[in-house]
Amino acid sequence: MDERPTPGWRASAVGLRGSASGPVWTVAALLHAVGDALQARFANVVVQGELSSFSRAPSGHCYFALKDDRAAEPALLRGAMFRRAAALLDFVPREGLLVEVRGRLSVYDARGDLQLVAESMKPAGQGALFEQFLRLKARLEAEGLFDPARKRPIPRFPRAVGVVTSLHAAALRDVLTALRRRAPHVSVVLYPTAVQGAQAPSEIEAALRRAAERREVDTLILCRGGGSLEDLWAFNDERVARAVVASAIPVICGVGHETDFTIADFAADLRAPTPTAAAELAAPQCADCEEALAVFARRMHRAVQRRLESQAQSLDHAALRLARPAQAVGRMRRSLEVLEHRLTAAPRQRLASAGERQRHLAVRLSRAVQVRQQAHVARLESLAARLESANPRAILQRGYAYLTDTSGRTLVSVRQVEVGDRVRAELADGSLDASVLGRREADEGSAACGPAADASRGDTP
Repeated sequence: MDERPTPGWRASAVGLRGSASGPVWTVAALLHAVGDALQARFANVVVQGELSSFSRAPSGHCYFALKDDRAAEPALLRGAMFRRAAALLDFVPREGLLVEVRGRLSVYDARGDLQLVAESMKPAGQGALFEQFLRLKARLEAEGLFDPARKRPIPRFPRAVGVVTSLHAAALRDVLTALRRRAPHVSVVLYPTAVQGAQAPSEIEAALRRAAERREVDTLILCRGGGSLEDLWAFNDERVARAVVASAIPVICGVGHETDFTIADFAADLRAPTPTAAAELAAPQCADCEEALAVFARRMHRAVQRRLESQAQSLDHAALRLARPAQAVGRMRRSLEVLEHRLTAAPRQRLASAGERQRHLAVRLSRAVQVRQQAHVARLESLAARLESANPRAILQRGYAYLTDTSGRTLVSVRQVEVGDRVRAELADGSLDASVLGRREADEGSAACGPAADASRGDTP
């Protein structure tokens, strides 16, 4: 049971002895008393500081320290977060991150240290900045700045690599070390700029534009080391994102640690988790290049050998042909004889073929003339028959008469004459002069036609 001094306590109860100046505390009792006082006064506090010495024990408990280097004298507060609260963390705590910790103050009896027992932890100022980050990311993504189809491939074998970062950044040393180790033959051009602070976005933009104008490198590395969200905020600026997209040189972005993401990462042609990884992506390992060159050299050597062997065989064949010219002359003589025979026989064959064709055409012409003549004769006979059938004299032969008045006008109606008029009737073998003794008009549709009908009516004079 904890031994804590309370009003009216007795020294004998806890094994303490009194003195003239007051009670004499044991270490445990004093620490418990201080802890009770702290818990009563600071039961729920929020502390902001820089995270340091963060570790997670196998039990799941986390231990850390909060530093404040901005004060006149540096200050440090140790803390602990038990497994239940640590399971609720929604980010990865890392060294140097500015955080806000909510918890209560207590005393760690084993060492007599003041400590903060944390109930929750979050990056300081993340809320507003993170919302601003999300809004800008959504707007630029809608414009197509992050479209994978827009991004360009990184040159596989660059001659020179440009680095856009601060002269005093640890990331610059990491990049130079990685490039010197992997590809010492690649030149490095530095475009210095601030990577933190209010002036950083405009300087980064100017550095990217300067690199594009000078066109002295094949790849650009935009990098800086890790830090809090506020430290990396220059790379979340819209001006930097648009400058990365507008760069005529492919850009690799390596900002912060692997868990850090900035707007520049999304706009770059390639995102690297760290500055060192960006250098590794910018240039291949020298040993790999040498191995690839060796493979190409072996392939070229084999190709040259095969070509030389093939040409040597062709040369051997040509030499053999040259060594026996009589055979070549004999082959040429036989070819000439064949051609001469074909040349001699060709005119006779051509004439025979032409004569046969002429006879064939003559037979076809004779047949065509006969067929055409028969067709014309048949047509003439048909036309003669039709002409004969339309001859008026042939109609008169069938008993019809052709009537005209004294002036020679053809009579086709009884209304053209009056009783007593003189008419002339043309018959098949002559004509008759007659006078009209009477006139009867036939009813419509009932008039008969033909010689019999004329005789029945007694119209003949």
